[in-house]
Amino acid sequence: MAVRLPPRPLAVAAGGVVGSWLRWGVASAFPVAGGTFPVTTLAINVVGSAVLGAVLVTLLDRPPPRTHLHAFLGTGLLGAFTTFSTFTVEAVELVRTGHWPVAAAYLTASVALGLAAVLAAMVLVRRLLGAPPPTAS
Repeated sequence: MAVRLPPRPLAVAAGGVVGSWLRWGVASAFPVAGGTFPVTTLAINVVGSAVLGAVLVTLLDRPPPRTHLHAFLGTGLLGAFTTFSTFTVEAVELVRTGHWPVAAAYLTASVALGLAAVLAAMVLVRRLLGAPPPTAS
C-alpha cells in the first residue's frame, strides 16, 4: 500500500529544497571573512523578509487564500532561504571573538532592516493591488 502525503507538506518540502539551495548559492558566491560584518546573511534575511511580505499580501490577504502556494513560497522556499540560526551563530561568534561593536551593529541592522523590509513590501504590494490595509479586529 502506497503512502499518500498531503499536498501542503510536499509543497513545504519542495520549497525548502529550492530555498536552501538558493541560500547556499548566495553564501558561496559572497563569502564573508570571520570577524567582519556578515553582510551576506544580512542581505539574504532582508531580501527574504521583503519577499515574504509580498507573498503574504498577494496570497493570503485576498480571497481565496492560496495556502498551498504560500506553503511552497513562504514556509518552504523563504523559510529555508532566510536563516535565523546562521544570524544568531554569526552574532555569537562575533561576540566570542571580541568584535562586540560589529555584533551590536549586525544585530541592530538585521532586526531593523528585516522589519522595515517586510513592512515596506506589504504596504507597496497592497497599494499595487489596490487593497486596503488590514483593520484591527
